[in-house]
Amino acid sequence: MSRVFVARAIAGNALQRLTAAGHEVEVWPGNLPPHPIELRDAVADADGLLSMLTERLDAALLDAAPQLKVIANYAVGFDNVDLAATAARGIAVGVTPDVLTDATADLTFALLLAAARRLPEAQQAVIQGRWRTFEPRGWLGASVHGASIAIVGARGRIGGAVARRARGFDMEVIPVNRGDDLHAALARADFVSLHTPLTPRTRHLIDDDALAATKPGAILVNTGRGGLVDQDALARALREGRLRAAALDVTDPEPLPPDDPLLAAPNLIVLPHIGSATHQAREAMAEMAVDNLLAGLADEPLPYPAPQR
Repeated sequence: MSRVFVARAIAGNALQRLTAAGHEVEVWPGNLPPHPIELRDAVADADGLLSMLTERLDAALLDAAPQLKVIANYAVGFDNVDLAATAARGIAVGVTPDVLTDATADLTFALLLAAARRLPEAQQAVIQGRWRTFEPRGWLGASVHGASIAIVGARGRIGGAVARRARGFDMEVIPVNRGDDLHAALARADFVSLHTPLTPRTRHLIDDDALAATKPGAILVNTGRGGLVDQDALARALREGRLRAAALDVTDPEPLPPDDPLLAAPNLIVLPHIGSATHQAREAMAEMAVDNLLAGLADEPLPYPAPQR
């Protein structure tokens, strides 16, 4: 029998397959992640770990878990895992690709539309009693149909799914992949959507220089990783009116402190990282994570391994 630590409760009944296979499963209680010291203690005698993006799985943590054979990251990404450290220790790492693609692409387009048409402001006007009558100049937004959109990371699954949705609005899709001229694409685009993985190369990909190159009045959407954007630069661009709006499902850190200067910027939407938050997507992620754990505990190849960089 192997011991599996699950960093928080997950949707669905997939964990029952671990217990049915004879493994001991411990689920961290509550909605908040374990403190790093608590996580270290919890994995000290674990053979398997089901982790979230909130867990930093570095060499120091892995050294405290000498029995660990497999990590199932409950995400399509893996920037919270030190893959060099896991490889050096022979620990298999799995992810949950594909199943959250459409949920995240749907949310991306929801954010794009909400920012373009100023939906949060319009709703607040109703709630606060500021909606008096039809106002011909009230809450004017940006047209989405026929506009241009730069998709950074267009070759990826989610970027491709966003492109398909954009074409349904007759948008001009400007794909931006590694090696392409990002600033030239930003200068043409009415909307910019970020879907590239977070790596040392892409950290703060959207910085002061990129925002200076961006078409005036463009709208930025980020459902990728918070670290793709220099948030101080973004706050400046919003305050100075160089961007029409920004809509974020991810930030750095998560959550943002209540006094973070970005939250005081105008024309900003921030969501609590809900890109994959549908019943169907989260339950499918759970099944894939358990598939990875069962395979790793049996010393078999993982069905959904983390890509090697």
